[in-house]
Amino acid sequence: MRAIRRLTVRPVLPAELATLGELALNLRWVWHPPTQDLFAEVDPDLWHARGHDPVALLSAVGPDRLAQLAGDAGFLERLAAARAALTAYLTGERWYQRRLAAGDRLPAAIGYFSPEFGITAVLPQYSGGLGILAGDHLKAASDLGVPIVGVGLLYRHGYFRQALARDGWQLESYPTLDAASAPITVLREDDGTEAVVRLAMPAGPDLLARIWVAQVGRVPLLMLDTDVAGNPEQYVEVTDRLYGGGSEHRLRQEILLGVGGVRALRAFSRITGHPAPEVFHTNEGHAGFLGVERLRELSADADGPGLDLAAALEVSRASTVFTTHTPVPAGIDRFPRSLVEQYFSSGGVTPGVPGEQVLALGVEDYAGGDPAVFNMAVMGFRLAQRANGVSTLHGEVSRDMFRGLWPAFEEAEVPIGSITNGVHAPTWVARELLELAARYGVDVEGEGADPESFDALVDEVPAPELWSLKRRLRERLVAEARRRLRASWEERGAAPAELAWTDGVLDPDVLTIGFARRVPSYKRLTLMLRDPERLRRLLLHPEHPVQLVVAGKAHPADDGGKRLVQELVRFADDPQVRRRIVFLPDYDIAMAQPLYPGCDVWLNNPLRPYEACGTSGMKAALNGGLNLSILDGWWDEWYDGENGWAIPSADGIEDTERRDDLEAEALYDLLEGEVAPRFYDVDADGVPQRWVEMLRHTWHSLGPKVLATRMVRDYVRALYAPAAASAGRLDADAARGLADWKRRVREGWREVRVEHVEADGLGEEPRVGDVVRVSAYVALGRLAPDDVEVQLVHGALSQTGDLLDPATTVLVPAGDFEGGRHRYDGEVVLDRAGAVGYTVRVLPRHPLLVAPTELGLVAHA
Repeated sequence: MRAIRRLTVRPVLPAELATLGELALNLRWVWHPPTQDLFAEVDPDLWHARGHDPVALLSAVGPDRLAQLAGDAGFLERLAAARAALTAYLTGERWYQRRLAAGDRLPAAIGYFSPEFGITAVLPQYSGGLGILAGDHLKAASDLGVPIVGVGLLYRHGYFRQALARDGWQLESYPTLDAASAPITVLREDDGTEAVVRLAMPAGPDLLARIWVAQVGRVPLLMLDTDVAGNPEQYVEVTDRLYGGGSEHRLRQEILLGVGGVRALRAFSRITGHPAPEVFHTNEGHAGFLGVERLRELSADADGPGLDLAAALEVSRASTVFTTHTPVPAGIDRFPRSLVEQYFSSGGVTPGVPGEQVLALGVEDYAGGDPAVFNMAVMGFRLAQRANGVSTLHGEVSRDMFRGLWPAFEEAEVPIGSITNGVHAPTWVARELLELAARYGVDVEGEGADPESFDALVDEVPAPELWSLKRRLRERLVAEARRRLRASWEERGAAPAELAWTDGVLDPDVLTIGFARRVPSYKRLTLMLRDPERLRRLLLHPEHPVQLVVAGKAHPADDGGKRLVQELVRFADDPQVRRRIVFLPDYDIAMAQPLYPGCDVWLNNPLRPYEACGTSGMKAALNGGLNLSILDGWWDEWYDGENGWAIPSADGIEDTERRDDLEAEALYDLLEGEVAPRFYDVDADGVPQRWVEMLRHTWHSLGPKVLATRMVRDYVRALYAPAAASAGRLDADAARGLADWKRRVREGWREVRVEHVEADGLGEEPRVGDVVRVSAYVALGRLAPDDVEVQLVHGALSQTGDLLDPATTVLVPAGDFEGGRHRYDGEVVLDRAGAVGYTVRVLPRHPLLVAPTELGLVAHA
């Protein structure tokens, strides 16, 4: 019998315990073990049964126990200490505040938009790496005192829960999240009513969304929810689940995230007095419509500057950062132009911004593009003055993917940089390791660690102590894997009487390899199965056995990914090997946290270069694991030959089957010939000294680099602060002036040309060290010399006459000539032997441009 109405009844805590409710609603408890201990003390069994969810715990604990705690002086003392620690954390001066005090020009607030946030397993609003990265970004920003405000959606069903059928096929279910029972609060107006965001929809009533707030330490996270009274059913379903539904459903979600997200930020600032963001960070293209809403605000809002759209675009671009996370075109959202037009036509969701201008932002009007689609990533680049990939290699891949937006330039000059991702150590590193690090002076919890602080951990902890701790962590993983495996088999229909074997699955003294991630084809879940017999021999080796713990979800619509899961599960079901390989369904944060510390090796074998970054290996490294990975993403950047192993990749082989065979064979060879023998090469005390030395070197070489605090500092220094400075220089007059200048330059660029180049100092036999003086005669037409920069581009030559890794020297104006011609002079020292060459080019120049390539205009000699 179904209830006709659902109510969520909040617990009433004794006055002495009211602080417990405050602690539960600030998600700092997610990465603060002393606060977790306090909740566990309330009722250890309930704490475990409720999945370490403090709100669920407080709802379930009985009044007798609450009364007992209210009279427990020791508990109340610990409760007061936890509250004091939280207050100090929230109000104390941190890295960002010290930079402000030192005189740095930093934004008062940053709006960080993402379609998913992985903060904690009890708030399932994430599907994989993008959401986990966004969650770590907020946590690290909190630790550093960076004034970020997160903006996302609250999905009623989150991402799906994964189970397995008896034959190993993936099954999905979508449990309902009761927002009122989650560690979040609804934003309310001064009169107590819910704050509501309203968006105009085509041929229908307005879409309404309320705003939930999750407090992530010092950082508020705003989440929009359309399950509100007054919405028709089709609008209620907009925030039903993450990455579900058809094109129009996804488009509505992304309009709500971008346009509605900006309006939610405005409401939050108005109600709470929180500073309005000076910088807007678009984390992947899903949130790109935030730029269209900002154009509306700047050009049409009665309280705004009332700029024309061209000037409004300059102001918005200057203060916007766009991060792309996908290395494959298939990962980009693309909508039919006709569908987008319906939502942004006259009187649409952003009145005052003509629909044709919105469509122009996302059009693929470049070679190889499809003008019939609207590309969210393309819009992201056009609406942001600063853009980045998430590793050095991904920056290169992104410049190649999107070079069509800057067709006149070489790939290396496409204005897309890179900031390599990092991970939030207090969330992901085993508590015992954090405590060990703290004893040796390594602060990986607070504001991040510098390289020198890792030296003590690397050099001073005795090897037997390290190895004993790793075994305890491996033992914990084995126990958790057995529990989860048994539960999975029971869900698959097995009777308890036939599951005694699960008690002997895995061995805490066997080399343990982890592999857990989403299951798109390019991540190659089943590469390890290319030669099943060889894998079987590795698993069952009499002297050097290995064991595998595997997890991962395929997208519900990806039957190919589901077949990969089924293939792996069927292999793991084989009684001959099932004690050495397990597939654990429903991979999430709660599973990941014991998985990383318990693994000795983290396996990653994507199809290079399709892994944008891949932060799971970073988490493993911080937990004393060694990476065994294809040189892709972050590993391509920071592998040094001694902090793990690189699986050779067969780049350039177009036959994917052949490539998979070759790379799988290389993987088997490494496991058999290097990894396993080193793990089992132990001294008289049972310690593998060479393995421990690699572990020490991993901490020393990777520890400071892979921290999310390093990543957020990089964003502040390289993107947020410069964006705030650019925006600060763009008042209404400057914005209009910049827009007029761009229009004038674009209209007059056809008249710009390099007419003649002269060189002096080139003898018959040029020698290294000779100085060459170059004069370029340039026609500018209607433009002035201050509008351009003339560059001498020089370097080594390829056999085809192309410049290799060229350098540039800016030529200086040396005089004007008739007919709008101008002379520019400069010189260059011949610093290398062999075939060298040079050319001259002209680019637009303006002090408010980030780079001279920004407009995509160039005139070559």
